[in-house]
Order: sequence, then structure tokens, then C-alpha cells
Amino acid sequence: MAYIKLDKSNLILNLNILARKAGSKEKIAVVLKDNAYGHGILEIAKIASEFGIKEAVVASFSEALKIKSYFKNILILGGEVVKDSKFSFAINDFESIKRLPKNLKLELKVDTGMHRNGISFDQLKDALKLIKQKELNLIGIMTHYRCADELSSEYFWQKKRFEEVKKIAFEMGFFNLRFHSHNSAALLRSSKFNEDIARVGIAIYGYNPLPKCFGDFNLKPVLSLWAKRVSSKILRAGERVGYGGDFIVKQEGIYSTYDLGYGDGWPRGDSKKAYILPDGKKIVGRVSMDFITLETDEEEVCIMDNAEVASKQFDTISYEMTTQLSPSIKRIVV
Repeated sequence: MAYIKLDKSNLILNLNILARKAGSKEKIAVVLKDNAYGHGILEIAKIASEFGIKEAVVASFSEALKIKSYFKNILILGGEVVKDSKFSFAINDFESIKRLPKNLKLELKVDTGMHRNGISFDQLKDALKLIKQKELNLIGIMTHYRCADELSSEYFWQKKRFEEVKKIAFEMGFFNLRFHSHNSAALLRSSKFNEDIARVGIAIYGYNPLPKCFGDFNLKPVLSLWAKRVSSKILRAGERVGYGGDFIVKQEGIYSTYDLGYGDGWPRGDSKKAYILPDGKKIVGRVSMDFITLETDEEEVCIMDNAEVASKQFDTISYEMTTQLSPSIKRIVV
């Protein structure tokens, strides 16, 4: 079976870099949504907890339940709302506040410019009034940057807008709140981090989302993808490989199939633009649902050890390369 290696030392290295940037490990909230960006939510949660991380962020209640024992508090970004002392829930719109149960632990998301989720700035005062009236347990206020990973001034005006949000919250009597707006890019580019936590995702997995002009933070990829040989055969010049026979053998050689395909979340891609493995080998012909073909008879091969490098071959981003990997692929911590 194809499998994934998770490099524990690289993950700890990345967490150390980010903790120093934030000021302490207590200020890091690891984002483990979507199976920890495809890395494996249980595996990453366990290592992060051992390192001393107390805060996590997930997409759903079901994800939170899986890692409940590892963290002091888990922020759930959407979906089902169930009261639990360890869980806080991101509230994204004004109407949903009306339906929430008394004493629910929540964190109000304010739209400061992303225009995806969050109540509008104009609704903030009314939302805070309603939260008081319904006796909800507001523990935090948050926002999200739309362009923190770009060389532009947008990060700064959103940050200034969020400062106005904080001021309004204080004026309305909310003093014991945590405020958080920084993702990986915002934390890495900040010269002085002064919020309560940073919600760090892609950087803990080893990828720097910022342009090169911001510098190299020496983050190391955590995930590598491996496939094992299923069968081998000698093919002669002129023979064709796979569906459609897109690849034509130029000279006799040994060709093998390996147990990885688009059914496992590996991109089908374009057979006319062969994917190049880290060691220089190429996938020949079309990717099948469960198999790829290579000109080798090695017992196992590394398909990807850097999602950012691999993503450029498919004209996508590192996030997609890892998150689309099937949860059924075995994860091994090394």
C-alpha cells in the first residue's frame, strides 16, 4: 500500500520557529482542519500536544471530538454546535446568534475585509448587545486576512480595522476576551506579534506562504508520499503504456506499476506533461484510479517530499496537494 511519512523532527522544528515568532508556544493554535491539511489529524495533534501546544483549530465538531484529549481548548470553525467545556465555536453571522443556547462558549468572527465569513463591522455593536442579552459565553473575537501572503498594504488596513473592533468591544464592557487575527503568513511577516494567539496552519507543515522578499524562515516539509511496486515487466520500443496509450516506449526497459492513483487523491494531471518525482523519475502515461507507471523496478519510490515543488507541476498550491490525499492512506511518524 502507498503510505505517507511524517517527519516528527521537522514538525517540532517548525513549531519552535513559530513559537519564537509568536513569543511563546502558549500563543500558538495549531490549525488541524481537513485532517490536518491531509497530514493526519491524530498524528499531528499528538506531536503538537507533546511539544506543549494547548490550542487547536478544526473545521467541525466531529474533528474536535477526535483530538479532544490533546488540547486545553479547541476552536471549531463551523457546522454542528454542541456545548462542551473544551470547545469554542466561531460565530459567522448575526442571525445564528439568535439560535445559540445559553452559556455556549463562542468566538465572534468579524469581517474586516475578507468578505467570506463573519458579521459586518456595522453589526458589531448589535451583535455584542445580543450576546449579552442571551447570556452567551463570549471568550474571543477574531478575523481573517485576505492578503497577508501578498506584498501589499491590505494586511495593514485590515489590521487597523481589527484594532477598531477591539476598541468597540472594550467600550461595551467586554474585557476578558482573547483577540486573534493572524494566520501563518501574518505571523511570519509581523515584526512584533501582540495578540493572544495565532492560528497557524500551513507553516507548521513546513511551507512559507510569503513571497521570497520577506525572507527564508527555514521551515521544513513534514509530509512525504511513497508508493510501493505492484508488478514489473519488460517493454520493447514502440509499445504503449496505460489508458489511451499516451506514452510510447522509446527503448526497451523495465516498467513497473505502483499502488497510487487519483483514487488516493493524487492528481490525474496531464499525461503530456509528465510529473517528475523528487529523484528525477517521471510518471509515464496516464494516472489511473489506483496505479501509476514508472520506468524502474525499485521496491518503493518517493512520489512527493515537498508539496510546494510538486504543486507547481500541477499549477496549484501546496495546500491542495496535501489536503486531497486520502485519509485511508497509512500515515507513519518517523
